[in-house]
Amino acid sequence: MNASDRRRRWWPRSVRARAAVAAALTAAIVLTGIGWWVHHEVYRQSLSVAEEKARNDLFALVDQLKQGDVPGPRRSAPYEIVATGRRTAVASGGGLEAFDRSAGHVLPSPPALTAPVPEATDGWDYAYRPLRIPDRPGGDSGSGQVLAGRTYRVLYNDIWAGQLSREQAAALGVRPDATLRAYVVLVPDTSEEIAAAIDGMLFRAGLAGLVLIGAVAYVTVRVALRPVEAVRRLTASVTDPSERVTVPATAHEITALADTINTTLRRLDHAAAQQRRFVADAAHELRSPLTTLLTSLEVALAYPERTDWTATATNAARQTRRLQALTEDLLLLARLDTGAPTAGPETVDMGAVASHLAGHHLLSARKLELIFDSYGPAHVRGNRDQLQRLLRNLLDNAARHAAHRIRVTVRSEDEQVVVAVHDDGPGVPAEDAERIFERFVRLDDARSRDQGGTGLGLAIARDLAERHGGTLNLVPGDDGGACFALRLPQVPAPAPAPDAAPSAVPDPSPDPDPAPDVE
Repeated sequence: MNASDRRRRWWPRSVRARAAVAAALTAAIVLTGIGWWVHHEVYRQSLSVAEEKARNDLFALVDQLKQGDVPGPRRSAPYEIVATGRRTAVASGGGLEAFDRSAGHVLPSPPALTAPVPEATDGWDYAYRPLRIPDRPGGDSGSGQVLAGRTYRVLYNDIWAGQLSREQAAALGVRPDATLRAYVVLVPDTSEEIAAAIDGMLFRAGLAGLVLIGAVAYVTVRVALRPVEAVRRLTASVTDPSERVTVPATAHEITALADTINTTLRRLDHAAAQQRRFVADAAHELRSPLTTLLTSLEVALAYPERTDWTATATNAARQTRRLQALTEDLLLLARLDTGAPTAGPETVDMGAVASHLAGHHLLSARKLELIFDSYGPAHVRGNRDQLQRLLRNLLDNAARHAAHRIRVTVRSEDEQVVVAVHDDGPGVPAEDAERIFERFVRLDDARSRDQGGTGLGLAIARDLAERHGGTLNLVPGDDGGACFALRLPQVPAPAPAPDAAPSAVPDPSPDPDPAPDVE
């Protein structure tokens, strides 16, 4: 089992549960940080209070010694007073008196002084350092033995007995020139107990807080997801793209989700309508030549002796060509709609392609004049076969509607190649300038199925132009008629191969039987 599978086993699948777990984990991290800060702050503050109390005890001891009084053993903080020239402590208390006195004083003796210690101006002069309480055998088993073997911070202050009277020095049991040192041990046990108590309370409060935060997050996300669940149920019940989901009245993310779903349904509805119309139009277009073909054949078979078989075969061949052209156009549109890959792009000279088609195109049975003009290089990047198909469709459309003349021009303009196909026919009304690019659209004067195409030629031409990053539009002509302008991005001409003789662009062979396939 890999790590991903193990994570899936313990990580909840529900969004509500995931939100609750995530909120609880985040709160746990935050509360842990807060608890760590509170622990250290409480410990520091309580230790500061204990140090203040130990300092006050130290100054009280010093005051008593300066008056020649021996302090009593009852003190809240452990203390000991030692003197030079004396093996045992002058006084001790707060737990240090429990040590075996026969072994001498517990804390070290001070260095000898020869003059009084100068007093601080603020009256708070003292020193401190860490000292280890020796671990002595014997003595009482009381609180003093708890201090043994541990290192504490010890506050101390020195007094020169020379500044005391002989009676005071004698009362203290020291020589007149001795140095006394008062020690007060700063015991952090109380601070640690307070911090531990605070830790316990924080831990219990944190657990309760995590449970509460997780529950609140779970309920909140559950309430917030109710509109999503409602939208999901409505979306699941949609069987027709024309249906819509109810948009919540509140303006939040759920509203945006419902709007997006409705927009998607509208697009699907539009696509489905287009597909239905396309299928209906295709069926109608296929039915017409099939009906004509079937009728002529059935009549010929019913009256064979009175049938002109040559005319019947000619009509059948014409209708078959129309079916073939329509089928090819439908297949090409299907490939364009699905974005099926084609041959790799190459650099194509549109001037050469247009020149070839102008010279080899079968215009119509009418006498039409085709004029071709090219101005400079016109190289584009694309599929040669598709570009030929595009221009052939434009020429077929112009041949069907031209009165006497068709003009094809190729030029470069603003880093684009512009190919214009202009006929001198009746032209296209302005309101139909875009409609003629729709599939199976024929204008009123072009509805003759014998003369008209499949109704897909201009639609295919525009799709091919857009597939090559260009545009195809109907633009006003100079002297009436219809003028179609194809614009494609221009590319530099390909570099000639080294040591190769220049050669003309090979002309592709014309189709054996091009069928009109445009409006």
